[in-house]
Amino acid sequence: MRHIFWAGDSTAACNKFATYPQTGIAQAFDRYCAEDVVIYNHAVNGRSTKSFIDESRLATIYDEITEGDYLFIQFGHNDEKENDPTRYTDPHGEFIVNLGKFVNVARNKKALPVFITSVERRLFDENGKLKPSAHTEYVLGMKEAAEKFDVPVVDLFTMSRQFLERIGDEASKKYYMNLAPGEALWAPEGKTDNSHLKYEGAMLYCGMIAKGLSELGEPYSTLIADGSYIDFSKDIELNG
Repeated sequence: MRHIFWAGDSTAACNKFATYPQTGIAQAFDRYCAEDVVIYNHAVNGRSTKSFIDESRLATIYDEITEGDYLFIQFGHNDEKENDPTRYTDPHGEFIVNLGKFVNVARNKKALPVFITSVERRLFDENGKLKPSAHTEYVLGMKEAAEKFDVPVVDLFTMSRQFLERIGDEASKKYYMNLAPGEALWAPEGKTDNSHLKYEGAMLYCGMIAKGLSELGEPYSTLIADGSYIDFSKDIELNG
């Protein structure tokens, strides 16, 4: 068996029944994987590179990951929290340093690191135009780290942003946790949440990651089951 260890925040984390229908990207990703791939999801709500390391979550991965495994590293949303010193990192300073620590954990255990840029939030203005992103500098920082540490990167941010720009405000609501009356079992009706994903959204963005991995070539492409991603450059209807 091959193993993917996933380090990240709430956009990737596993959800329990109480947060239905919220679904993390890493929670759904095995739907795209080859039969011999197992995912160990270490993503946790609210974590940045800094807090993930400070809470010894990276140390736990170090203890468990082994030769030939993969470490997917997906951060940015919470590194942006300027008013929270326990989480904030400078996108071109500490953020890059911290990403290097994740890379070192993987390579010290002869595993393969992969960077995944943040999924975009669905924030549209009154004219229906997607607003400028708060993620931009962290996406650039991750790409700087990718070059510095020679790590492949799947640019989920760009793919997700292009998709949101194409389908627009109303059509994109089905993928995010904007809940209509009667749509959730436990979450408040009408809750506004433009960051976290429903199952449809997790599957959508997992497909983009699968596409990115396939385009990286071996050995990353072999993680993905044959033909198991959608061409998101075309208009689609994803029903979950």
